[in-house]
Amino acid sequence: MNKKIQLAGLALLFTPTAFAQQTAIDSTTTTPIDTTATLKEQTLSNVTVTARAATVRTLAGAINGKDILRDELFKAACCNLGESFVNNPSVDVNYSDATTGAKQVKLLGLSGTYVQMLTENLPNFRGAALPYGLGYVPGNWMKSMQVSKGNSSVKNGYEAMTGQINVEYIKPEDETGMSVNLYGSTMGKFEANADGNIHINGNKNLSTELLAHFENNWSRHDGNGDGFQDDPQVRQYNLQNRWYWKTGNYMLHAGLSLLKEDRMSGQVSHHASLMPAMTTPYRINIATDRYEAYMKHALILNPEHGTNIALMGNVSMHKQDAQYGIKQYFVNEKNAYASLIFETNFTPEHNLSAGLSLNHDYLHQRLTLPTGYNPSDYGNLYPMTRGIESETTPGAYAQYTYNLNGKLIAMAGLRIDHSNIYGTFFTPRFHLKWVPASFLTMRLSAGKGYRSPHALAENNFLMASGRRLIIDNLKQEAAWNYGASLSFTFPINNKLLKLNTEYYYTHFISQTLVDYDTNPQELHITNLNGKSFSHTFQVDASYELFKGLDLTAAYRYNLVKATYNNRLMWKPLQSRYKALLTASYKTPLGLWQFDATLALNGGGRMPEPYTSPVTGNLSWERTYKAYGQVNAQITRHFRHFSVYVGGENLTNFKQKNPIIGYDNPWSNTFEPTMVYGPIQGAMAYVGLRLNLGKRLQ
Repeated sequence: MNKKIQLAGLALLFTPTAFAQQTAIDSTTTTPIDTTATLKEQTLSNVTVTARAATVRTLAGAINGKDILRDELFKAACCNLGESFVNNPSVDVNYSDATTGAKQVKLLGLSGTYVQMLTENLPNFRGAALPYGLGYVPGNWMKSMQVSKGNSSVKNGYEAMTGQINVEYIKPEDETGMSVNLYGSTMGKFEANADGNIHINGNKNLSTELLAHFENNWSRHDGNGDGFQDDPQVRQYNLQNRWYWKTGNYMLHAGLSLLKEDRMSGQVSHHASLMPAMTTPYRINIATDRYEAYMKHALILNPEHGTNIALMGNVSMHKQDAQYGIKQYFVNEKNAYASLIFETNFTPEHNLSAGLSLNHDYLHQRLTLPTGYNPSDYGNLYPMTRGIESETTPGAYAQYTYNLNGKLIAMAGLRIDHSNIYGTFFTPRFHLKWVPASFLTMRLSAGKGYRSPHALAENNFLMASGRRLIIDNLKQEAAWNYGASLSFTFPINNKLLKLNTEYYYTHFISQTLVDYDTNPQELHITNLNGKSFSHTFQVDASYELFKGLDLTAAYRYNLVKATYNNRLMWKPLQSRYKALLTASYKTPLGLWQFDATLALNGGGRMPEPYTSPVTGNLSWERTYKAYGQVNAQITRHFRHFSVYVGGENLTNFKQKNPIIGYDNPWSNTFEPTMVYGPIQGAMAYVGLRLNLGKRLQ
């Protein structure tokens, strides 16, 4: 019989406990999770620990990662995937420029191109979809999200260099019902989401669901008076239909989705009217149509040994017609991916996974100027009337996992792939997890990653700049990544203190760099010529201070350098550190919830400034300082709905002059792409979440 006792003495912190890690399979994904974080009551060596169910869980396998649940996402407004990392100490989301609204994820101090994006464990949002893809996944559609660091499993391909983000949508086979989400902000943004599912003839094994999303940002807000919109006007329609069928040992998931988005930005009319006569206002218009389809077949051959075979695949077409001032850019990108996977457990300790994959990318691009303009004044790509990029990459992999009761897990994998452009390449990866004591978990990882750059499509927002855009003949990117982490769980006052420390090192063999420094009149996308690396150290701790109040504190330091024009320099526009403190309190009956986040983003280097020939002053400061942000939200829960109200960037910090040369947008000194911090000031919002039936309960 367990008895609640008073903890006495610091030595007890290091006493081995009966807090054994367990492994379970989440119903929404094949990713194992550590159930020690989710149980409401834990018993360890005569100490009974009670806590509210966790909303973030540690992945139980050898890979270092977190499973972020729906309740964690809803601690903020979470309008889309790009706004899902407010409380995450590892992931940053930053604007890529001050005009288009393009955003990028940063993990381990490196840009989102090195983070593999998955939906339902299938690669997604590649190429031209990358700058705006974080806005293509509505927050209300997500059931959970898995974020892993370092190289991931070779199952999903060769691309994950610094990490992997996988989104799991809500499922058609969930309990039937319907949910609705409405959202509005003081910045003139409105969103509506609805989803519902049915079990056909009452049969859960034959289910379908419909997901719908609409957003409209009609405001032309100009908070800093530079004459440009702080945020683009975005109107988006997003629809998805998903199916599930299970009969015997066979299972099918399939679905279709379509998206239409219009994005408008640039000079506001009242400011443009003050410009000299005959001068056209600078405007940006981006029209996007995107279509996707996916399917996942699974056949269980031997349930006793977990032997199964799966065929998975997805296809997408992404059409984007964009105008950046006088520059016209069009891209039609088609992607097809397929993977055949076989898995079996020879014994409970020994697992083998092997498979084949095929990826095809096809991009048709046009880049033109109006008649009468000199193409060389704008870069080395004009005019591009039929720019074709086509790559086909078949591959194969094998992965062996040794699992000794969850205490020792070793996973080794090897891929071989052949690109019709870059030839044959090998991808080795290794992960190790060791639990030497019940309060300590150690992880090690090492591996290689590759990616094929599509420079113009992935960086098309750079065309908003007045500089000449120069793109070299680029090599395939390749990097080694190494990582180590230590996780501790200590009982303090009948509750658990969870402490985590980790270090990652990424070393690039070849890399695509955007060079802002060498020539102030050029943006040069070129190959690395020298060293490039990233060192990232992070420590974070979480603790339930008292019943209902969860605290998380974290600190991360980034040392990221690359060689620009034969000089090893700090990577520009990258904060050198981040400190985060989050607090979440839920009242005993669960009717009220209060969430707050304080983030301190460290300073960093700006691209090399130039001296103005007129004033003799520098065009901008060489560095930027640290800045803080506060977000908060209050939620009132009712039986079938909840109402939430909150605020973002309550410190009202805004980057000073995010658009260089805003008074003359047609010159080669116009530069809106050097963004390191928020462009908008403080913002308030209110929303309603309605849940009918048993869905998502």
